[in-house]
Amino acid sequence: MTTRYGARRGTTAWAVTAAVCALAAAAALLVPGPAGADGGRGGAHRADRAAAGPRVPEAAAKCQDPEASLRPAGGADGPAAQRIKNRGRLIAGVDQNSFRWGYRDPANGRLSGFDIDLVRAVAKAVLGDADKVTFLAIPTNQRIPALEKGKVDIIARTMTINCDRIKQVAFSTAYFEAGQQVLAPKDSPIKAFDDTLKGKKVCTAKGSTGESELTNESHGAQVLTVPNQLDCLVRLQLGRVDAVITDNALAAGQAAQDPSLRLVGKPFTTEPYGVAMNLRDSDLVRRVNEVLEEYRRGGTASAWMRAYEKWLAHELPGITGPPVPKYKD
Repeated sequence: MTTRYGARRGTTAWAVTAAVCALAAAAALLVPGPAGADGGRGGAHRADRAAAGPRVPEAAAKCQDPEASLRPAGGADGPAAQRIKNRGRLIAGVDQNSFRWGYRDPANGRLSGFDIDLVRAVAKAVLGDADKVTFLAIPTNQRIPALEKGKVDIIARTMTINCDRIKQVAFSTAYFEAGQQVLAPKDSPIKAFDDTLKGKKVCTAKGSTGESELTNESHGAQVLTVPNQLDCLVRLQLGRVDAVITDNALAAGQAAQDPSLRLVGKPFTTEPYGVAMNLRDSDLVRRVNEVLEEYRRGGTASAWMRAYEKWLAHELPGITGPPVPKYKD
């Protein structure tokens, strides 16, 4: 029965659950920033821009290579970068609950992780100071609305680039490549993303790639969707679901938090992560891609490799470098 998995959890898992619940109760505004130049606290876009409807790029209608982004361009700041400079802070949508990616370090109370380091690099490039960032905790299913409504300048939150999403937001080049995989208890009969899921309760985040994959093929599973993928971990620890479908990069961090869990089977998708921005902010896309070019430069001594070794190498060993960037002009 489902509940027996929860009953077997040790003190480590319950400690993690308590921490997760405490984090989930935290306020969405993590680092308060000053009122923006456009009025209101930290608003990312002027009211006239927020009121206008989004413009869908022509390439999105004929999506063949969603990872292809705008080529970096030097020169004067465009309107989006200038908006950030006028405000004096970058507003970034992030996760605060994904171990190794975006989480609050209990040792110092600071937001830490691979995505957080990348956001700070963007702030350094645009504003000359890596600490001039207002971080907003954004649920998985609110990432795109946050950009469309102008609440944030960028989203750096393990967000997969795909053909559906490039109709709604603009992406940088890919900065990491993951894949959907199954996370389950070590004593579970579930073997992979296959028919061993039949009759099992499976959790995934609403608006995630995992939800799309389960919609296409559930393998007979009962599917539960929640606002954040970490909510699935809590339910798995409590024995309320039998497995979680999420990116293996995130699941590896969860397995590191709770040794009673493991990744099963193999990744069954390719998930390139990109920094997401408003469709109108083409100059900011180019600027972020310029940051990523510098971030990748230097081979094994690059800032990207240093971040990988610090945050991800233990749970995701064997990666020798970042994805090769693709450009469309």
